[in-house]
This record gives sequence, C-alpha cells and structure tokens, in this order.
Amino acid sequence: MALAHGSIELSGFATLTGTPKQVGDQLDRLVAEQVIALTLEHGSGPAVRALAETVASIAPLVRTILERRQRETIQSIIEALVPQVPPPQHMLVEARMTADARRAVLESGDWLTAAQIAEVAGFSTTNPSAQPNKWKKDGLIFAVRHRGIDYFPGYALDPGTGYRPIKTLAKVLKVFGEKKDDWGLAYWFASVNSFLGGMRPQDMLADQPERVVAAAEDELAGALHG
Repeated sequence: MALAHGSIELSGFATLTGTPKQVGDQLDRLVAEQVIALTLEHGSGPAVRALAETVASIAPLVRTILERRQRETIQSIIEALVPQVPPPQHMLVEARMTADARRAVLESGDWLTAAQIAEVAGFSTTNPSAQPNKWKKDGLIFAVRHRGIDYFPGYALDPGTGYRPIKTLAKVLKVFGEKKDDWGLAYWFASVNSFLGGMRPQDMLADQPERVVAAAEDELAGALHG
C-alpha cells in the first residue's frame, strides 16, 4: 500500500546561525513556510556552525524514518485486521509426523551436547563448542539442532581415540553429500536397514563401518535410480 502523496513533506532545509538579532534579520529576508528554532545559552561561533551543519545533514533522514514508521504501522494494522487462516490438514499431519520422527530419533540413541563432548574428551570447557563445531565444519560428524542446541551422535564417537569421530563416518557423510540434511542423516542412522540385514546403521558404525558405507552407497544408488 502506497503512502498518500505528500503525507510527510520535508524539503528545502537551511540553517541560520548568529545572535538572536542576527538570526531575526535573516528571518525577515527568508521565504519559508515553517521555521524551527534551536537556542543556545552559550556557544562559540565554530561550535554553533558545526552544530548547524550536523542538524542540516541529519534533517533529510527524518522524512525517511517517519515514512518507514508509517509503513510499519499500516502493515501492523493490516495484519491485525486480517484473520488467521489455519494451516491445511495435510500440513498439520506432516508436522505431527515430523515431530514424532524427531522425538523417536532423539530417544533412540545417545546424543551429546558440545559441552558433554568436551567433558568426556578432555577439551577446554571455556569454549566447549569449538572442537565439535570444527568437526562438523570439516565433515567429520553431523549434529541435529533441537530447541536451539546442537546434539551430536554419541554412536559416532570412538572411545578408543579419546571420543573423536569414527573416521568412517566422514565417508558416509561424503556419500550422502547434500542429499540428506542433518535430520535426514539422523533418521537414516536410526532406521532399520535391509542392506544391513535389518540392523540400524548406528549400531554397526563402530564394529562394521565399511558395511555402513556400503549401505549408504546402496541407499544413494536406489534414490538416483528411482
């Protein structure tokens, strides 16, 4: 919705400085619809001129700010007047299914926060998320985000190496690439897999990692061929 033309009109800015008499003389010769007076009990000439220049440079921004606020106010009124439309039933069903799936994933395995990993791995607790986040950035591990917190899969950490990521996990993540997001990876690891004889990938990652990689390759090949 456009604003009414001229609803906020500010233009032709100029500043006058001097004593009250000097400014009065200038006003007598000035052609203007409106005048704003700023008085100072004390002030040197250079300081007063600097203040006047500052006011003159800021003044044009006032219109922009007022118009933006007016648009925001109008938009708020429109949103308040438009009734809320409930989401379609199929979206509610999908949301419920997604919530149930995520709950099942979180309850199916051991998930650790960065602080918990730092504690078991002996990392610095001053910045506990630094190392786990670096692993994630380097493609060595993944994490699901739940209520603003990253949770890393405990089954992907090797106690024998000081709770560092199992090296083969990086191969699995590379196989899937961008085909699966973090939650998609979590679903896959937590689901029974026919290629693995009905076992879950997360249960075989530590003992039979290459089979898990092969299962990921099979999953991707099946997806690419429909």
